[in-house]
Amino acid sequence: MNKKNILVVFGTRPEVIKLAPVILELRKHPDKYNVIVCNTEQQKELSNQTLAYFGLKADLNLDCMRANQTLAQVQIRILSALDKVFDENKIDATIVQGDTMTVLCGALTSFYRKVPVFHVEAGLRSYDIYEPFPEEIMRQMTSRVAEINFAPTEANKTALIKENISADKIHVVGNTVIDALFCLSDETMANAKDFFSSQGIYIDENLVLITAHRRENHGDRIDRIISAIEKLAQDFSNHTFIIPVHPNPNVKDKIHSRLERYSNIKLLTPLDYPNLVYLMKSAKLILTDSGGIQEEAPSFGCPTLVMRYETERQEGIEAGVSTLVGADYEKIVELSSDILSKTRSQTRLKASNPYGNGKSARGIEQIINSYFS
Repeated sequence: MNKKNILVVFGTRPEVIKLAPVILELRKHPDKYNVIVCNTEQQKELSNQTLAYFGLKADLNLDCMRANQTLAQVQIRILSALDKVFDENKIDATIVQGDTMTVLCGALTSFYRKVPVFHVEAGLRSYDIYEPFPEEIMRQMTSRVAEINFAPTEANKTALIKENISADKIHVVGNTVIDALFCLSDETMANAKDFFSSQGIYIDENLVLITAHRRENHGDRIDRIISAIEKLAQDFSNHTFIIPVHPNPNVKDKIHSRLERYSNIKLLTPLDYPNLVYLMKSAKLILTDSGGIQEEAPSFGCPTLVMRYETERQEGIEAGVSTLVGADYEKIVELSSDILSKTRSQTRLKASNPYGNGKSARGIEQIINSYFS
């Protein structure tokens, strides 16, 4: 086949983590693909920091974010910037991943140009348009225009078929986030340990990792989550609670004002990817509203309480590696206390990771090659 120009569009740290293995795999075949890496910089510092970990950098940085933008304003800015990218480059296919504003805009811009869209991590569904908001609608809309849907699991494929997506446009490949985990060397993990030592944080078996950032958890919900963390920190003073605090002021200001007084709560700036993985690997318990962590934590056997009322990652719930707790103060405190009152070895989970085996990117490249051939 003739060499194809593949535009890979992302803007957030999770997208970088999950698309880096795909970019690296495609670049093993320079005779077949010219990979154009485009960062909308929806999360500017986080996305560029994570790219560097994988030895990558963007060919195009779009600098689309401004303070206090509405969703509509973000969409307008990303669409306009991507439209210019298509004006200035011949694109044969666009790869997007997940369910962010960048994903929807990348898919729409490609569709308007009649350029095929390849959607990585397709078919995740909660079937509640406000949980998660606005991501549920973004991924559903992306599936409508995608030429290839790379579904992580059979359940994701079933969801797409129920929406009348043609079966020949769906391929079950596992989740590329597991591929990314296999990129981590022993040296990288040792460096992560040194990083926390340099911060005066001693990592032992009484570690709790907490992340909270999703838009639907702003407002009263984040208040209830913080109250639960406060209670747990008081009741389990021999445990260390590490919170990489999201830069969004709706989250950051509340967390700092209420939790920074506790000596066993460590409030950190957002962590680079290997340091976050080191914490997941070391934790006794994870409290999160992150989608990516739900997928990664099973690889380390760490119990995970998902602070959402709906999740599109049901495989983890069904396998018993994750539990939905929403922003329910009583449920968070009760289930967390049950785990924290035991030793780490007593709480380890034996289930295998239902989301992938680390070979997803290779399968994606083979399918793309077949598509163009």
